[in-house]
Amino acid sequence: MADAPTAHPAVTVAATFCATLADEWVRAGVRHAVVAPGSRSTPLALALAARTDVTLHVFHDERSAAFAALGLGRATGVPAVLLCTSGTAAANFHPAVVEAHQDEVPLVVCTADRPPELRDVAAPQTIDQGALYGAVVRWFCDPGVPDDAVRGTWRSLAARSVADALGPRPGPVHLNLPFRDPLVGSPGELPAAAADGGPWHVALVGGARLDVASLDALAALLDQPRGVIVAGAGAGDPAAVHALAEAIGWPVLADPRSGCRLPLGTTVGAFDALLRHARFAGDHAPSVVLRLGFPPASKVLGQWLLGSGARQVQVHATPQWIDPDHVVTRVVGDPTALCRALTGRLRGACGTPWAARWRHAEDRAQAALTVGTAAGLTEPAVARALTASLPDGAALVTSSSMPVRDVEWYMAPRVGLAVHANRGANGIDGVVSTAVGVALADPARPVALLIGDLAFLHDANGLLALRDRSANLTIVVIDNRGGGIFSFLPQRSALPAERFEQLFGTPSDTDPAAIAAAHGIDVTIVDTIDELRAEVARSTARSGARVLVVRSDRDANVAAHDALHRAVSAAL
Repeated sequence: MADAPTAHPAVTVAATFCATLADEWVRAGVRHAVVAPGSRSTPLALALAARTDVTLHVFHDERSAAFAALGLGRATGVPAVLLCTSGTAAANFHPAVVEAHQDEVPLVVCTADRPPELRDVAAPQTIDQGALYGAVVRWFCDPGVPDDAVRGTWRSLAARSVADALGPRPGPVHLNLPFRDPLVGSPGELPAAAADGGPWHVALVGGARLDVASLDALAALLDQPRGVIVAGAGAGDPAAVHALAEAIGWPVLADPRSGCRLPLGTTVGAFDALLRHARFAGDHAPSVVLRLGFPPASKVLGQWLLGSGARQVQVHATPQWIDPDHVVTRVVGDPTALCRALTGRLRGACGTPWAARWRHAEDRAQAALTVGTAAGLTEPAVARALTASLPDGAALVTSSSMPVRDVEWYMAPRVGLAVHANRGANGIDGVVSTAVGVALADPARPVALLIGDLAFLHDANGLLALRDRSANLTIVVIDNRGGGIFSFLPQRSALPAERFEQLFGTPSDTDPAAIAAAHGIDVTIVDTIDELRAEVARSTARSGARVLVVRSDRDANVAAHDALHRAVSAAL
């Protein structure tokens, strides 16, 4: 029989150190912690669990835990604390750490470790965790085994980890924390906190402001009649973007992730379909482009911009270099402030029919897309119906590969929907868990995930214990038995069908509905577009998790996309 637990474990330095970290993280604004079970991480896990002002989320799988923490940071803009034990547990965090780096999502990663005397001596569950994530973290620190002699540095360690995760370029911070036995203890008196009750370090983060001379020079560069604004994730306040567009008579080519795809006269949401029409694309080539935030996924848009020879100005709030074509004039600054400052400095296309021509084309394209997606349960129709059916205030997470493109290409302009996607590294790993994290950030907020069957199966562990979590999450799985995006690539026609299926189609013959049911999650097979709309409305109106499965054929999906492109071309 196991010994009865000690009622009051002895006070230990490790417990005091960890309680100090947790206290300082709360003062710095942290409200969520994600923990993967393990032994060596016990002191910090107990400290986080003891906080009534921190919501603790326990995930069985480390990779799933890391992507859930990423989703929390993505949804809130505040880093979650992510914790695991020593060994390969820490290595399983790596994909999410890379995504947080690439897509500038704040994250505080804590990996427990063995003390120095147990390293390099074949101690179990021990790997080299020093700088484990390399150059992708904003700061790495291994403070050593907790030592009361340096207790005056503990609050600084915790506060700096949050400050560095938040900026000036948000991203992941890695604290490697070695602990000696005993791992269970009680905290003693904590080091004194800042007198004002706030965090030990205050980090003021904001985009650089251009001086008047620089603004005038930028305005002179941009002040041309044939201009467009390309708004991606991180484009700034949509109201400021559209106010600038209205003032200068330019269209806003709006990625759904930007928040700028609103039902306004300046919005062009069907830009991918429009630019596939050769005559329209040629007649509407810009001479100058203002790019705000990250680029959209559309390859057609990227090729059109590059081929136009237009002068391109890229504005991003952080120093990340966003110029895969090596052509942009780069501005590091707050896109919102810049749009407001430029509004009174540009004439743009005022007095010309430039904006009206884009508006006319957008209206025709949206009408064609509405008709083309109204009846059949095609993958484009799913994207359009799902984004229209979600209630105001909802959030949508889209997987990489085809879902993020279908939402970008076919979502109609609307208000009240936040769109998220892991577009830093563009991977399909951890997508279910990312959506779970977004849903956990606000359990009352309806969240939907649009995902393909391969990405769903790739992160099936994100379903572990999902039925018991406080989350309103509707998962829509497009089951086309394999990698649907490859059917759009040259490999499909260049290779024999058998070889293509072996290497690219890669059907798993695993039923997503059965996987969800095995986790105790309600599943519905959707057969019509009207049924999809009804099931989305029903699912988002209640709490809990639910999976809707839409079955599709990959070759038919290619034909459906081609038919929509032809319909838009005919409408023009």
